[in-house]
Amino acid sequence: MATNSKSGNSIESARRTLAARLQSAGIEEAALDARLLVGAALNLDLTGMIAQAARRLTVEEAARLEQYAQRRLAHEPVARILGMREFWGLPFRLSEATLVPRPDTETVVELALEIFRELPTSGRRPLIADIGVGSGAILLALLHEIPEAFGVGTDVSLTALGTARDNAAALGLSDRSGFIACYYAAALSGPFDLIVSNPPYIASADIANLSAEVRDHDPHLALDGGHDGFDAYRALIPQAAERLAPGGALIVEAGQGQAQGIETLLTAAALIVDRSPRADLSGMPRAVSARKMPA
Repeated sequence: MATNSKSGNSIESARRTLAARLQSAGIEEAALDARLLVGAALNLDLTGMIAQAARRLTVEEAARLEQYAQRRLAHEPVARILGMREFWGLPFRLSEATLVPRPDTETVVELALEIFRELPTSGRRPLIADIGVGSGAILLALLHEIPEAFGVGTDVSLTALGTARDNAAALGLSDRSGFIACYYAAALSGPFDLIVSNPPYIASADIANLSAEVRDHDPHLALDGGHDGFDAYRALIPQAAERLAPGGALIVEAGQGQAQGIETLLTAAALIVDRSPRADLSGMPRAVSARKMPA
C-alpha cells in the first residue's frame, strides 16, 4: 500500500538535510526549526525522533515535510506552519488575526505577576483585563498563575477573540475568562486590579523594514502603531487609567526606544510610575508599568 511505501531518507538524515537547507537560506535557528518541522510532519516528539532516528520516512511523510520546508524557506514562521506556539510553557493556537507570541512578551507577564503580589487584598475576586488580547497569551498565562482571578480580554477582531476563547477552553480557563469586542477598553467597566496590553507599536513607515516572518505573516492591525508608533498608547492609557481600581496597575509592552515616551503618557493620565521598566533577555526595556493612586 502507498501508506507503507518508504522514501530514501531516514528521520535523522531528513532532519540534517532540512537544517542545512534552512541555514543556506539564511534562516536563523535552522537546526531548531528543522527539528520542529520534522517532528510535526511525522507526529513525533523529540524522544520519538531520537528513538526512531534510523527509520525511513514514508512517501507521505516525506511529501508533508517538503511542504513544510517550502513554506519555511519562503520565510513563513514555524509557528504559522504548525498553527500554534508555546508561551509561558502553555500551548496557544494561532490564527491569521493574532500575533505569534514571542518570548520578549513574557516580560510583561513576569512584571504583572510581581506587581500583583504587591497589591493590597481587596476582599473581592481579583480582576484582570488584557486590552488587545489577540491569542489570549498574556491574559491566560496570568490566569494560569493566579487561580483566584477572573480575566477579560478585548479586541477589535472577532477572529482573534474566537482564537482566544478556543485557547481558554483548551487550557481549562473558560470559566474564569470572558472576551469582548470593543475598541481598546471602551466596553469595560472594572474596576480592574491589573490591566495589561501588548498594543500595536511599530511606526507605520517601519513595517516595511521588519523581517519577512513578521511583515508578511503577522496581522498589520496588531503591528501598526501609527506615524510614531504611539497611537495605541495614546488611546488605551487614558481608558485604562479610568478603569483601574485604586492601587491597581497598568503594564504595557514597549518597543525599542519607547519606554520614556510611554511613561510620559502614564504620568499625564494621573498614574504613578513607581519602578523602572523591566528589561527583556536582550536588555531592552520591554515592560512599562504604573499604578493608580491608592484610595
